[in-house]
Amino acid sequence: MKVVTAEEMREIDRKTMRNYGISGSVLMERAGLAVAGKIKELFEKQKVIVLSGGGNNGGDGIVVARNLSEWGWNVKVILLSKENKLSRDCLEQYRIAKKTGVPIEFRTEITGKDTHSAIIVDAIFGTGLSKDITGKIADVISFLNNSESPIVSVDIPSGISSDTGQVMGEAVSADYTVTFGLPKRGHFLYPGAEYTGKLFIEDIGFPEELIHSEKLNVEFLEKMDVSLLIPERRRYSHKGDYGHVLVIAGSRGKTGAAFMCAKACLRAGAGLVTIGVPETLMDVFQSRVTEEMTLPLPDRGDGTLSSKASDKILAFIADKADVLAIGPGISVTDDTQKLITALVLNSAAPMVMDADAINALEGNKYVLRRAKAPVIVTPHIGEMARLLQGSKGSSFAVHPSQRCGEWMLRRMDQRVSPQASRRGDKGSREIEIDRISTAINFAKETGTYLVLKGAPTVIAEPEGSAFINSTGNPGMASAGVGDVLTGMIAGLLGQGLNPLEASILGVFMHGLAGDIAANKQGEHSLIASDMINALPDAFLSLKKIR
Repeated sequence: MKVVTAEEMREIDRKTMRNYGISGSVLMERAGLAVAGKIKELFEKQKVIVLSGGGNNGGDGIVVARNLSEWGWNVKVILLSKENKLSRDCLEQYRIAKKTGVPIEFRTEITGKDTHSAIIVDAIFGTGLSKDITGKIADVISFLNNSESPIVSVDIPSGISSDTGQVMGEAVSADYTVTFGLPKRGHFLYPGAEYTGKLFIEDIGFPEELIHSEKLNVEFLEKMDVSLLIPERRRYSHKGDYGHVLVIAGSRGKTGAAFMCAKACLRAGAGLVTIGVPETLMDVFQSRVTEEMTLPLPDRGDGTLSSKASDKILAFIADKADVLAIGPGISVTDDTQKLITALVLNSAAPMVMDADAINALEGNKYVLRRAKAPVIVTPHIGEMARLLQGSKGSSFAVHPSQRCGEWMLRRMDQRVSPQASRRGDKGSREIEIDRISTAINFAKETGTYLVLKGAPTVIAEPEGSAFINSTGNPGMASAGVGDVLTGMIAGLLGQGLNPLEASILGVFMHGLAGDIAANKQGEHSLIASDMINALPDAFLSLKKIR
C-alpha cells in the first residue's frame, strides 16, 4: 500500500479535480460521508460534537455532522474559527449545514458540558498544518485529551505532522482516525502512530492510476504482499541449493552474537552456515556449535579479528560462500576497521552489515559507494548517526525543505534516551524526525540497501523507494535482536532473493516472530532466542495466507 506526504496527497487532489473533473466539493462530500459511515459502524447512536477548523478539514467535519444529523443523531458543530476566515469549500458546507438545521456555534473554547457522554469528531486541522498549534486551540486540544470522550479524527489527528509524525505544539490523541485515499507517513511514524489510534483508509473516488502511481515511492508492508516473497523449497534439491552463508561475528565477551546470527540464518532457510571466528576463541565455538561449521581466522591475540583475516575470508568466499554476514559482536579496533574496508571493496558475495561492521565505517562511509557486490546495511538509529558523522553538506542529513523547525528538535529532546541526551546526540534526533527521507537519501547516495531499524523499521533501496514495516513490538528492544535480523536477511539472500526482497521479507518476518513470541510470553520477558524459536510459526502463518 502506497504511503504519501502532504504534498503528494495535494497533487492527487489537484489531478483528480483538474484531469477527471471531480470537484473539491464532491471530494469533501464523499470524505464527510465516509467518516459519518464509520462512526455509525463503530458506535451506537449518541451525542456527537464536531470540532471544525476553518479549512477544508473543517469542511469535512461539517459534512460529517450533516450526514449524522440526517440519520437522526444528536449532533452539534463547534467552529473554532470566524465565518470570514473559512475556506471557500468550508464556507459552502457551513451554509448548507445551516440551512438543513445542523446546530453550529462559533467559539474557541469547550467545556465538560460539550464533551460529556459525547463522541468527539476532530476536524480542526488536516494534513496542511505548517506551524505549531498554540493559544486557545492548543487549550481545546489539551481539554479533549483529558476528557473521557472517544475521539475520531478526520484524515489525521490535529497537530500531527502528516510527513514526519511529529507533534506540532499540541496534538489530538485519537481513538480512531479515518483517512482518505492513501495513508500518510505521519500515521505510521512515531509519535504520530500513537496519536492516530486505529486507522481506517476510506476510498472516496480518487482515480486508481493516481493512487497507484509509480511516482509514489514509499509503501507500507502488508502481509499478503510479503508472503509472496517466501522462497519455495523444491522437492528435488539439496542443502547447497539454499545458499552457504559465512557469518563473521563475535569476539571475546561477545560470542553469543555469533551464535544467534548463525542460528537465525539457518532458521531463515539457509542450507549451510559457517561462522568465521577469532582463532583464539575456537574452543569456545567448537563446544557450542551444532548445525553450524567454523572457520578459524587470524586474530590479535585478544579475541578480536586481525586485519590479516581478510585474505582468508575472501578466499573462503571465492571457494564456498554465497553470502557474507558481518558485524555482530566483532568489536571496533583499528584492525576491524581495515578488515571491513577490505571486505567491502573486494567481496564478490553480497554482504549484510550490522553493529560493529557499521561502527567501523564511522568517518569512512563513502567506501560503500565502491563496494564490489550489493551491500545491505542494518543500523539502529545510534549506529546510523555515527555512520552519518562527517557528512556535513551531504544530503544524507535531513534536507532543509524536509525539516519542520527547531521545535521538532526540542520535542525530540523529550523522547530520546538519557544516554543519548548526555551524548548530545543531535544526529539521532534529526534522523528520528524524518527517518524515511534520511533512509532514502542514504541508500541513493551510497548505492546500498538500508534497513534503518526502529519503530517503525524503514527499508530503502538505491533507486529511491522505501518501505515501512508493520510488524514488531517494544519487547524486541533487547540484546541480540539485531543479530537475529542480520542472520535472517543473510539466510534469505542465500536462497536466491535479491537484496531488496531479502531485506523486506527478513524485516517483516523478524517482527512477526517477535510478535508471536510476545503473544506467548509477553513483551517484558522477550529475548532474542525466543524470536529464533518463533520463526517456524512465523513462516507457517505467512505461508497460510498465500
